[in-house]
Amino acid sequence: MQKATQKEVPKIFADVKEMEITRAIANEFHSVLVDGADSDVIIIGAGPAGLTASKELATMGFKTLVIEQNNYLGGGYWLGGYMMNPVTVREPAQKIWDELGIPYKKVSDGLYLTPGPHAVSKLIAAACDAGVKFLNLTKFDDLVLKNRRVGGVVVNWMPVSALPRNITCVDPVALESKMVIDASGHDSVAVKRLVDRKLVEWKGMDPMWVDDGENRVVYNTGEIFPGLVLAGMSVTETYGIARMGPTYGSMLLSGKKAAEVTAAKIKEL
Repeated sequence: MQKATQKEVPKIFADVKEMEITRAIANEFHSVLVDGADSDVIIIGAGPAGLTASKELATMGFKTLVIEQNNYLGGGYWLGGYMMNPVTVREPAQKIWDELGIPYKKVSDGLYLTPGPHAVSKLIAAACDAGVKFLNLTKFDDLVLKNRRVGGVVVNWMPVSALPRNITCVDPVALESKMVIDASGHDSVAVKRLVDRKLVEWKGMDPMWVDDGENRVVYNTGEIFPGLVLAGMSVTETYGIARMGPTYGSMLLSGKKAAEVTAAKIKEL
């Protein structure tokens, strides 16, 4: 039987070698890692609070690095609850949507709605446009702590955590910064490292009460330990605040406030 041959087709793409593609990816990744090892701010978590904080800080001119354990950015902001993707905010958080050029509709007095994919993609793009750098598939392991002040984070590849300890032991690396923001959501990973060392207290989230929960999240956003600022659901979990479910206004406003607090702290150093 005669072997089939592929038909000649018109050339569309430029001639690029496979090794050039590999080198381009590796060089760019390592340039972000090397440069990010000394940042003004490192943010743990790329959900709505972390992304908002990163965009605000980068816009102010601070060198900002976000670490995210997932392979995607956005956290729970892609969905509005129960695997349905419309997301809501309550007034005045829609003003942040206005700033980002996100179209939305008014559902009732004080309640606004937009597709989650549109909201989160605009926020990610705004952070990237502002100059934020990201290391995703990067898992927080510990804090850099010197003289009772947080001075960075210790990280490892996310896949390492899925490997049995008797198969591999891969040491993490440290990234230094002037300030760290814990925007890791319910996990509150940086706070819990301080809790383990009896340096701060952690209460865990209370049952749902949207109005009280959202107000208290924004009110309590701030520095919990020298060098460490809390934003978003990390605030809820740390202070025992009521959960607010699938509405994101407090996440956005908390991220904005966290950036303001962080910027002020850096200027004090």
